[in-house]
Amino acid sequence: MSYSPPSRGRPRDPRSHEAIIGATTELVVEVGYAATSIGAVAARAGVGKDTIYRRWSGKPELVFEAVFTTTDDAPPPDTGTLAGDLTVLVQGLVDEFRAPAAAAALPGLLADFAADPELKARIRGDFLAPSKERLLVVFERAVLRGEMAAETHTDLVLDALAGTVFFHVGLVGEHPDPQLPALLAAVVAKGIEVR
Repeated sequence: MSYSPPSRGRPRDPRSHEAIIGATTELVVEVGYAATSIGAVAARAGVGKDTIYRRWSGKPELVFEAVFTTTDDAPPPDTGTLAGDLTVLVQGLVDEFRAPAAAAALPGLLADFAADPELKARIRGDFLAPSKERLLVVFERAVLRGEMAAETHTDLVLDALAGTVFFHVGLVGEHPDPQLPALLAAVVAKGIEVR
């Protein structure tokens, strides 16, 4: 999910956007979150700092988008079963959290989120909410197939999946068992199945 604030002035160049995202990811891996700066990203991407500040309010939002929204443009999975769809979703989360940029960015981002409630609210509203909204189709199809009840709290289900992956991979730093996505998906699908 790429965050695009209301358009002002001339249209945005998608090549600049990709250059900025790529430069951010590279710098976070090379020098760490703390040493990554908007100036360094701008220089590496070949754009002015103003170009970056027109799209992101600061480093935390830029880094979050560059590192933790890599799977947001993929179409929602449609394997034919809720457990299959959840397995694909969890695998995407595992891959995202295992990436070198995620490991380098996570501690600094968490500190920035804890220190700035407005930043946390912007991340939640601008990135996480649209990402969750995009995945609702997975649960709508599961309801139509009779796999789960329509009143299931899908927001909580998505948080449980992401939270488990975050804890195992992002926080504890474990190298997850290759079966983690399927096991977690099966547990969650079983827990919300129609009885």
